[in-house]
Amino acid sequence: MKRKIPYIILILFSLSGQVFAQTPENIHSYLPAIRDWSISPKIEVFDSDNLYERINGAAPLFLENNFREMTSLTCTRGDDYITVQAYRHATPEDAFGMYASERSSDMTFYPNIGGEAQGDDYGLFFFSGSIYVKMSANAKSETVANAFQEIAKGLAAKIDANASYPEIFKRFPKDGLIPHTQAYITQNYIGHEFLKPVYTSDYSLNEQKFQLFVIDGKTKDGAKKILNDYFGFTKQPLDFAEGNLSAEDRYNGNIPIVWKGQYLIGAFRESGENFSKDIYEFLNRF
Repeated sequence: MKRKIPYIILILFSLSGQVFAQTPENIHSYLPAIRDWSISPKIEVFDSDNLYERINGAAPLFLENNFREMTSLTCTRGDDYITVQAYRHATPEDAFGMYASERSSDMTFYPNIGGEAQGDDYGLFFFSGSIYVKMSANAKSETVANAFQEIAKGLAAKIDANASYPEIFKRFPKDGLIPHTQAYITQNYIGHEFLKPVYTSDYSLNEQKFQLFVIDGKTKDGAKKILNDYFGFTKQPLDFAEGNLSAEDRYNGNIPIVWKGQYLIGAFRESGENFSKDIYEFLNRF
């Protein structure tokens, strides 16, 4: 059943420690006033039990990214309308991960809106704090395009004025990085339930394309536990030490991995082709 306001105040903390109030009422109040446009007072709220009623087959992917609730609002101007759907996730990483999973190179990117935004004539999408926002319109026009920008900038700044990609991506090597390919995967990376959560980015280096992945085990023992699970699966000896390693994965080819304290840094190719030994020099740049 759709829930209406008033709503219990929910407060989430970002990784930086800043507090973000993210209730449906807050989201509604964050929408900026735009000349000639009206903000409907109606607020619809969907949770994990009924999200499918609004977005049907797309709901499972949101749930994988630790979805909590979606607030749906509408702005109108004559016959034109813009629907704003604000998806609240458990963490900023989850919101970024959901945004990244729906990112498309066919769209225009806006680095000055939230952590990043992308859009076309009929929609604009961005992440900010723990919220992923999807805006869509019933028609395309310059007026609608301008409204998209004003709504997104105003809303993103209110949610988190300092929104950005997860901090860990600053440590990824810059050489060969393909822009707008960074992602955050909450589970089942390359088909293994023990490889999670994972930060990834695509690279093109020396005429070879591959994906760099990083798993934060939180502690050295946490990283070792993940490797134990992986090498248990591959039936490799468990007497390994920190440094350069390789998982002999029968489904994905040999996966080069560098174990650095709490971090596991690896490379993956969908083709399953083996990497040359110099891949370890690249991975150790993290």
